[in-house]
Amino acid sequence: MNIRAAINLTISMAIFGSIGFFTKHTGIPAVELVFVRCIFATLFLGGLWLIAGGLKTEQWNKKQLATTALCGVFLVLNWVFLFKAFEEMSISVAISIYNLAPIFVLFLGAILLAEKMTLPAILATTVCFFGSVLIVGIEHFQSLDQLFNSGFIWALLSAIFYALTMFTSKNISGLSSYAVTFIQTAVGIVMLMPFCDFTVFEGLTTTNWLFILGTGIVHTGFVYYLFFDSIRNLSTIIVSVLVFVDPVVAILLDVIILSFRPTTLQILGIILIFGSIIYTVFMPQPATIEQRKKISESP
Repeated sequence: MNIRAAINLTISMAIFGSIGFFTKHTGIPAVELVFVRCIFATLFLGGLWLIAGGLKTEQWNKKQLATTALCGVFLVLNWVFLFKAFEEMSISVAISIYNLAPIFVLFLGAILLAEKMTLPAILATTVCFFGSVLIVGIEHFQSLDQLFNSGFIWALLSAIFYALTMFTSKNISGLSSYAVTFIQTAVGIVMLMPFCDFTVFEGLTTTNWLFILGTGIVHTGFVYYLFFDSIRNLSTIIVSVLVFVDPVVAILLDVIILSFRPTTLQILGIILIFGSIIYTVFMPQPATIEQRKKISESP
């Protein structure tokens, strides 16, 4: 295992775990927050890229550029939907649903790569869905209005686009981490500019701007540089395990600083979701099972 890459991914996930806390204090809506994050991150990463001299030596590839841009679209939509979820529900609830992404990666593998969905994977998915019902509240599923107002749909969409981001990012290998993150945040600027309401930036306090700067430079530029730099040097299983640092930090901050107090059913829902995801991550693959049978049958 690449120890440096593992440490970098752990740091990036721990920092990203505080994004919900920062978001609550920026004072601006989701679309505008993601837009300004992309601006600060693009400037920050562009500056580092020039200083490091990587821009001059970058090896450009049209296919890699297209994949990176597509991944950028998924990444930006993932941010927008996650921040919309934070506006409607507690950080702990939103982040628990958001981390259903590994389950959706299984579905993407089955649909796009014709990978077989095993019975344990289907059961884990069912348990995750039941856990999400418990954590959001069964009463919110009684009508579409309640469901939309609960923030569940936004959190679910953020998980889907997080999964798409992970799925496509594994195919990016020909560009540097600076190039990947710079392109993706630049894509975000172009995507969101037509939808921004710039009047929301009027009357913001110094504290608001400090939190906005934090989400742009630290949570977007620095964190995603570390993220994309590390995942290409780590196995899928290590990445899948270390991303759990993010929800642990987020839930702890929500409970300790924002005084979130989950109900018994919500605690059960969190346990069901993360228990199923951990099981899915460590679940033996069919090939491994066959290998074990051969070993046990050998003299």
